[in-house]
Amino acid sequence: MNEAYKNSGVDVNAGYKAVELMKKHVKATFTQGVLQDIGGFGGLFMPDLTGLSEPVLVSGTDGVGTKLKIAFLLDKHDTVGIDCVAMCVNDVLCAGATPLFFLDYIATGKNYPEKIAEIVKGVAEGCKRSGCALIGGETAEMPGFYPEDEYDLAGFSVGLVDKSEIIDSSKVKKGDVVIGIASSGVHSNGFSLVRKLFGLNAPDAVKRLEMYSDELGKTLGETLLEPTEIYVKPVTELMNKINVHAMSHITGGGFFENIPRMLKEGTSVQITETLDIPPIFRLMQRLGNITEKDMFNTFNMGTGFCLAVDQSDADTALNILKENGKKAYVMGYVIEGNKEVVL
Repeated sequence: MNEAYKNSGVDVNAGYKAVELMKKHVKATFTQGVLQDIGGFGGLFMPDLTGLSEPVLVSGTDGVGTKLKIAFLLDKHDTVGIDCVAMCVNDVLCAGATPLFFLDYIATGKNYPEKIAEIVKGVAEGCKRSGCALIGGETAEMPGFYPEDEYDLAGFSVGLVDKSEIIDSSKVKKGDVVIGIASSGVHSNGFSLVRKLFGLNAPDAVKRLEMYSDELGKTLGETLLEPTEIYVKPVTELMNKINVHAMSHITGGGFFENIPRMLKEGTSVQITETLDIPPIFRLMQRLGNITEKDMFNTFNMGTGFCLAVDQSDADTALNILKENGKKAYVMGYVIEGNKEVVL
């Protein structure tokens, strides 16, 4: 035991205990490519390159953001790890890549081993939902930098795709059908505004979160902590069967920032259908008297992922997604334009 370090606020033994507690969750994610247990200086992974003529690695990194504040208030830490994985693997998926592995980083004011294990349990669950392995990570105890009961959570994922199969904007054309896949809720962006709208910096914030809402059909806390949807498995199944022209993960910046990222010059997206917008978004819009445009420029508004396909493939795409348990629908079409979204 390092008493001098412990007296400064860092308990190395708590770190050892946290590793032991998280091991079962981590091992549950291991896939064929994992070459060692956790505990080394680097995570080792041997990808299967069978059938790939020009393998390309695709990487993505992100964090959970101030959604963590909700987890702190409710002392519930087993779902934010799913958010962390989702924010990374959904991005990697947009290039047509299959996520291979994930690493996390947890920085905290005080290492409570059981809490760290709960966080990693969520990370592991996210990895299982996306079919990737959790091959390593880092827990940093930083007294004086973070409050004792708070932490930050971030991570990154690496995926693999054959160069000839990379999905970018090159195949997008006028007349393509834009298909949306439902989100599970607010996901993991816009929470600085969310917390302001619901007064979650106030002394009675926990009471507000635990109050049941008839409009939401659950408590506000349950609604806001609903983990980010992971789209990897159903969309991979879709890519195996039809030609997907482009994909977009709807995160911070909503429709107006993210959908144009899948378009090429000379094209735009016209939203032609009435979207099914979950109650949480309409509630926030009323509370803040927020314009429709600002809502779509901040939140996913019930659509967490979208993709463009040829008109002849649209019905097949919808059926495949629905068969894989996802609510999918036509949002609109690709039109001539200047990489914009027209509501």
